[in-house]
Amino acid sequence: MGKDKLRKFAEINTFPNVYQLDEAKVLKGKWATDHFKNDRPIVLELACGKGEYAVNLAKLFPEKNFIGIDLKGNRIWRGARTGVDEGINNLAFLRIQIEDLLDYFGAREVEEIWITFADPQPQISREKKRLTYPGFLEKYRVLLTSEGKINLKTDNDGLYNYTKEKVQELGLLVHKDTDHLYQSDLVDEVLSIKTHYERIYLKKDKNINYIQFSFN
Repeated sequence: MGKDKLRKFAEINTFPNVYQLDEAKVLKGKWATDHFKNDRPIVLELACGKGEYAVNLAKLFPEKNFIGIDLKGNRIWRGARTGVDEGINNLAFLRIQIEDLLDYFGAREVEEIWITFADPQPQISREKKRLTYPGFLEKYRVLLTSEGKINLKTDNDGLYNYTKEKVQELGLLVHKDTDHLYQSDLVDEVLSIKTHYERIYLKKDKNINYIQFSFN
């Protein structure tokens, strides 16, 4: 591991807005009261990378709490560092395996989930790793409030189409859907947030897919 990665791993251990692995299990069902010290809704960004969406959503919606989740601490460092430097108190990060979500959040604890430019896991043998695989969707069903929503924003047409298929198969409710986000009328201050990778894709004229759905 390079010196820069080692430095970042060491630094996130000192951040008050970062929790790692087992230490965060005590917050299950109590994130709002015990970490954020309020009773506001919880929103997750899964596979958050540098946390661009979580950071910008936290700035846009101070009345909500945001948690970016990823296993790679050197990536989380960027968003967490921004949160500390800018005093974004409604922002936290959690370094865990996403398949273990139910160990860290209680039933109906989460209002909304964002999946932004996650690894599409295109190989058939890795279907169960896709963050919209039915096994993951069932976990989200447990975590989300009765009107909770899931958002997928991706450049990957395969993951987008796969997600649409699973949403249809499971009879879920689609609220918004487009395979060309920036040519649609859906773009607002939230969907205009761009990650590092999204900017790269857009420079290559890649279409951006977006779908929002819920279990209700």
